[in-house]
Amino acid sequence: MSIDEDEKPLNSSPDKPGEERIPLKNWIAVLGAALGAFMAVLDIQIVNSSLQDIQGALGATLDEGTWVATSYLVAEIITIPLTAYLSRVFSTRLYVVVNAFLFVIFSMCCAFAWDLNSMIMFRALQGFTGGTLIPMSLTIILTSLPASKRTVGMAIFAITATFAPSIGPAIGGWLTDTFNWRYIFYLNLIPGIALIFLMLYSLPREKMNLKLLKEGDWLGMVTMALGLGCLEVVLEEGNRKDWFGSPFIVNLAIVAAVSLTIFIWHQLHTEKPLLQLRLLANRNFGLGSVANVALGVGLYGSIYLMPTYLAQMQGYSPLQIGQVLVWLGLPQLLLIPFVPKLMQKFDPRLLLAIGLSLFSVSSLMSSAMTNLSAGPEFIVSNLVRAMGQPLIMVPLSTLTTGDIEQKDAASASSLFNMMRNLGGSIGVAMVSTFVTQREQLHSNRIGESISMAAPAVQERINAYTQMFIIKGADQTLALQEATKMLDRIVRREAYIQAYNDAFLLLSGIVMLSVIAVIFLKKTSSKGDAVAH
Repeated sequence: MSIDEDEKPLNSSPDKPGEERIPLKNWIAVLGAALGAFMAVLDIQIVNSSLQDIQGALGATLDEGTWVATSYLVAEIITIPLTAYLSRVFSTRLYVVVNAFLFVIFSMCCAFAWDLNSMIMFRALQGFTGGTLIPMSLTIILTSLPASKRTVGMAIFAITATFAPSIGPAIGGWLTDTFNWRYIFYLNLIPGIALIFLMLYSLPREKMNLKLLKEGDWLGMVTMALGLGCLEVVLEEGNRKDWFGSPFIVNLAIVAAVSLTIFIWHQLHTEKPLLQLRLLANRNFGLGSVANVALGVGLYGSIYLMPTYLAQMQGYSPLQIGQVLVWLGLPQLLLIPFVPKLMQKFDPRLLLAIGLSLFSVSSLMSSAMTNLSAGPEFIVSNLVRAMGQPLIMVPLSTLTTGDIEQKDAASASSLFNMMRNLGGSIGVAMVSTFVTQREQLHSNRIGESISMAAPAVQERINAYTQMFIIKGADQTLALQEATKMLDRIVRREAYIQAYNDAFLLLSGIVMLSVIAVIFLKKTSSKGDAVAH
């Protein structure tokens, strides 16, 4: 009985013993899936750089406007673990194509949002559909490429994981300043349509398995959605709402803790779990996941810190911030294609350790800022990090998934991507809270060291007073303004020290993840992972 070409599995056997022939459709599937993941990850950062403009257009306050980003992240973190199960129910081809189509539709809806509530709703729907594209990209790589070519696939995947967050603010800033904020959503239209056609052409037709709906781990789904959703809100909104000083945050934290506890216990004891958490017991996958969380903390934490510093302390516009971050993004695009070749010559664990070390050094270089530190001062540190990040994602993905069998590929992909996203949310929450607390500490310390009777302080106050008198203020008003100006300088220096401390913290966390790398075992270059 002949098999139609479209119905052949992605991993066709080689024509000759020892020869690995990879159909062109497989490569098209990998590239298309990577495009989808790139769009989904890009939409996280591209909105953050334009959030102020969106808030103003929709008449939202600062606290209300944060839900434009939070709703997307909450939906995304929930849908990523569901992807492994739902792709088996509806088939990979149908699941990816439908979600890609809906992602484009909801992107256009976001562009036409008429108020804050409609924007939040459309962003959540965009996150639910876009979130599926991230793990499906890795799943398609694991199931469509032989082990010997998987490093090339991982290099393509690395573009979505590390390049997209780095270049997002630059694209968002340029589109907002050149046109308006709605164009950051129009941007998804053309690549989204291309994605749909690429997936329709390259992915094999499979029958849906709707019987799996009856066997679904519904308790796992509900507890996972509640737990991760509430945890994501706690991490995103906690610092703005004074953490556990807010009953809202306390209640969500309790729901998250109880739900996730039930979810983990249930996954370890049910016959057909939603996620194969036992994969974390696999040496490389478990240690790689730890390093992946640290990567998420460092990647998203630094992408939050640098733009926030430039906007708050230097008054940079979204476009100016993007021009700084472009030195972090574009060099990666040039370096990533060379990583698979490097992995053939050097131990991937060595490359991973070097990459993490460069990332750590980059953050360390950013921890010595003064009030004069602006965009140009970040160029060298961004270039150092741009050299390090490609050396992290490709070896890390390869080593972590090296021992994963094909039947566990989708679950491993969901867990791997969920870990990085969760690490990113933890990183942003951690550094934003850390900056707030350290600013208060440094303000108190600097304030305690300033005595109004000290000659240097009196000289500075007198100079400021004379400056305001020259501008037309009387003696009393000039003295008041001079005191306020001194207070602003104290706050400015306190914030700069707080940002320095936060970059130092990220540097330490990323460097500590090297410990996990030490215990990773080297996978075979020929590999039997995700067996074909």
